[in-house]
Amino acid sequence: MSAVRIDLHVHSTASDGTDPPAEVVRRAGAAGLDVVALTDHDTTAGVTAASDALPPGLTLVPGMELSCLLDGNSMHMLAYLFDREDPALTAETGLIRDDRTHRARAMVGRLQELGAPVTWEQVTRIAAGAVVGRPHIARAMAEAGVVATPSGAFTADWIGDGGRAHVGRYAPAPERAIALVRDAGGVPVLAHPRSPGYEIGDEVITRLAAVGLAGVEVFHPDHDDSERSRLAALATRLGLLMTGGSDDHGSFNDSGLGRDTTPPAEYERLVAQATGARPVTAGPR
Repeated sequence: MSAVRIDLHVHSTASDGTDPPAEVVRRAGAAGLDVVALTDHDTTAGVTAASDALPPGLTLVPGMELSCLLDGNSMHMLAYLFDREDPALTAETGLIRDDRTHRARAMVGRLQELGAPVTWEQVTRIAAGAVVGRPHIARAMAEAGVVATPSGAFTADWIGDGGRAHVGRYAPAPERAIALVRDAGGVPVLAHPRSPGYEIGDEVITRLAAVGLAGVEVFHPDHDDSERSRLAALATRLGLLMTGGSDDHGSFNDSGLGRDTTPPAEYERLVAQATGARPVTAGPR
């Protein structure tokens, strides 16, 4: 019997991925995954389309990557299997998405002041109705020839944190995010805590574990073997789940579905904690 392969961090065009939700689950099935979580930024808008398009044998975990702010710096909280109709969490994500739009407009304005030929119409065309984020602006910058590739936009010269065209935005503190997800019956997991620009120290993770954090994303493309070992040891000490995922955004980052995965036993622990929703499974292959 082949090993169960579980990717719990994937994006679609509902936020800043390049593939529609139906194409994401088709690709997941083609990649040999058994379980995939759709974790778009601050929205579950793609979950229904992904559920409807599930290929036989694939299980979908409804989720979201919730934006947070820690001491003025961005951090991300993966949330799984929560009640998508929960009023408090729905209201909070609405605030975050609205502020994302205001922020993106302001960033485009700053780029224009710096001489970059990027327009709001161009950015919204690329976003195609999704929650507008910096990756959409970065793709517009590459399209306009301001940078060679979208990744080149995330620097101090342009829209990287603290950059010339960077604009801050609203997001809840991680403690509030954890409480909202827990109250909605979901499972909160700290995303990629060793990714460049998103580094979260052990003391913060310990503090968040004390207020309801359920897990840490240990297995992520940005984490080398030494970081994975350190995070695994910390998670074991704190009794936290250890999840993994590709953080695939389609052609935007070309990470590859299933590049990093969650151990099956950890997945079972995660599902056992959830009371807000259940995974969705298509028929047998």
